[in-house]
Amino acid sequence: MKIKKILHLLSAALLLSSCASTSFYQVYNVKPVEETITKSDNLFFEDDNCKITYNLWSSGGNIGFNFYNKTDNKISVNLNESNFILNGFAYDYYQNRTFTTSESKSTSTSNIYSRSIVVAFLNNYNNIQNNQVKNSSSTNIGSLVGYAVSRKEDSIIYIPAKTTKRITEYSINNAVVRNCNLLKYPKEKEIETKSYSINESPIVFSNKISYTIDGIDNLIENKFYVSEITNYPEKAFFDRKYDEFCEQRSPSKTKYFKFYDSDKFYIKYKKGRDLWIH
Repeated sequence: MKIKKILHLLSAALLLSSCASTSFYQVYNVKPVEETITKSDNLFFEDDNCKITYNLWSSGGNIGFNFYNKTDNKISVNLNESNFILNGFAYDYYQNRTFTTSESKSTSTSNIYSRSIVVAFLNNYNNIQNNQVKNSSSTNIGSLVGYAVSRKEDSIIYIPAKTTKRITEYSINNAVVRNCNLLKYPKEKEIETKSYSINESPIVFSNKISYTIDGIDNLIENKFYVSEITNYPEKAFFDRKYDEFCEQRSPSKTKYFKFYDSDKFYIKYKKGRDLWIH
């Protein structure tokens, strides 16, 4: 009886631990508010002077962007006048920070003492030969030498003609969105999608980007909202397939994101370990 009880307890513990370690993924579909933002491989906005592209796909959603200067003149992106806005709260791209890069290495000084010892042995002709061998000892004194370089954060980024710079700072969301129509821990047969209009959406966000060219100031707002949310168990979130390159196939399958797209992002969560918003 005792053995049966122990086995039952062990199986229950294993079941609970396996359930606790199961991962789930909340996937967000995003739509732009303005028709000026369109999609090819990436989401992009374009005017006469620049092209701004987005790829949101990452854990938490990456609202960073590539800024391409289409003109033959220099463009200044004014970070001190640019903001990321999430559900009505504005966050500054310029934060007046100082970045420090440091490097260190160790050096050593050796004091060497040597003395000679005469060693006698028979050579190939059976004659005794005396060789003088130096026996040395050293004492090392170590020290750490380093330097640091500090760089002040730029409030303005200059983009030369026909070039691109990457500007990134914020994630969109890291908390699970809860809804009565979304099972928090669904099985593959229980997966459902909750759709939102812009007025109902739990997450509305935008970039306000200020730039100057030829002395003329411009302000762009690229605005988006979460239009769909789906919760997936880990098995339904990934796909596996063979890699092929130059007509050669990999020996084993590689794990891929099944729902990868530039207008989507995701967060990972586990039972009992996640934060959420309503």
